[in-house]
Amino acid sequence: MSKVLIVYYSMYGHTHKMAEAVATGAKEVEGCEVTIKRVPETLTPEILAMMGALDAQKSIAHIPVATVDDLVSADAIIFGTPTRFGGMCGQMRQFLDATGGLWAKGALVGKVGSVFTSCGTQHGGQEATILGFHTTLLHHGMVVVGLPYAFAGQMDNSEITGGSPYGAGTVAGTQGERTPTVNELAGARFQGVHVARISKKLA
Repeated sequence: MSKVLIVYYSMYGHTHKMAEAVATGAKEVEGCEVTIKRVPETLTPEILAMMGALDAQKSIAHIPVATVDDLVSADAIIFGTPTRFGGMCGQMRQFLDATGGLWAKGALVGKVGSVFTSCGTQHGGQEATILGFHTTLLHHGMVVVGLPYAFAGQMDNSEITGGSPYGAGTVAGTQGERTPTVNELAGARFQGVHVARISKKLA
């Protein structure tokens, strides 16, 4: 069995929906065990309420919270993060900053690493977020996997759509009013399948 772990942070639910689609794709690959977890929240309920995110947080409360040790037992890790000023969110950064002990042991060397994201606008930094995230994965010695052009949906110019060769993405809208589209979810599923297949071969 190849173990695929999806670790994400979602404030308003957009990244959560993408994570579910990634998991759906990974589960299509025979011989892969798929687990979804979320990184710990760093904001207080009071702050989340002021940001209008409390209901969304409650809706994903059933998702187990990840620990850095969860990364060790996985063969592939697919990370999901919203974009914050062209980079990953603080919650994900704090989680990754706690992996120094794993780095010292080389615990993630050779594992597959992949990233998907969401942002408020079409040009809000999706690509920068994923490419910046890759730096951490490479420091850990992971095998970085993106979203190849074999997923034809990223060539679609008929609508505003997230995603790039670096990973799947969704455009949430400046007020979070937009939900992941059929095409964006298809990209996430494709990425899940793609990562799971590579992970299985390496395992």
